[in-house]
This record gives sequence, C-alpha cells and structure tokens, in this order.
Amino acid sequence: MATERLVAEAQRVEGAGAKGLRVIVCYPAARDIWQREVMLAAGATVGDALAASGFTQAFPAIDPWEEGVGVFAKRVTSQDGVTDGDRVEIYRGLSFDPMVSRRRRAAHRAKPTR
Repeated sequence: MATERLVAEAQRVEGAGAKGLRVIVCYPAARDIWQREVMLAAGATVGDALAASGFTQAFPAIDPWEEGVGVFAKRVTSQDGVTDGDRVEIYRGLSFDPMVSRRRRAAHRAKPTR
C-alpha cells in the first residue's frame, strides 16, 4: 500500500538525518485533546498522515471523514498533500446546539431578580 511505503520512507529519511515532513494530527476527544506528531516523506497526503498517526487504532469506532478533516481549519480530502508544519485536524460533531444554548442564556437573563 502507498501509505505503508510513505511511512517506511519517512522512517528511513528520519533515520538518515535528512529532513522529512513534520505533521501534527489532532482530535478533540470528549475530555482531552488527542495529538500525535508524525514524520512523513515528501509527497505525503492527509490520508498518509492519519494512517501514520495511529488514529484508527486509538479510536476504532470513529470515522475521521464523517465529520470532516482539515488543515488549519480548511477542509481537505484524503488525497490532498501536506507540507512541513501542517496541523491535520479531525473534526467532531457539536455536543450541543448553539442556538438552543443561546436561547437558554437569553431566557435566564430575562428572569426578574428579587
């Protein structure tokens, strides 16, 4: 598989002292931020970065592409390339509806005080 080849190439490049691509992959888990830094070979894609990070092993029940993946808040596909210093962000759904929350705050402020 191409991903395994790129990861192996990145490890070889890193071991040889040459410069590879340093990419951070992060995911806002329920109580913590999951973050991994990976070294990839030139020409690596977002899909390669996700595979090298071990995200699917850490969160086997989550499909990262369901809610979307981005680089610095810009949505990307698995075939988009990464550059040195990129932060690959795995998005998740909102835990509450922002409009409902705003209405609750407005109703709370409108209550008369004694």
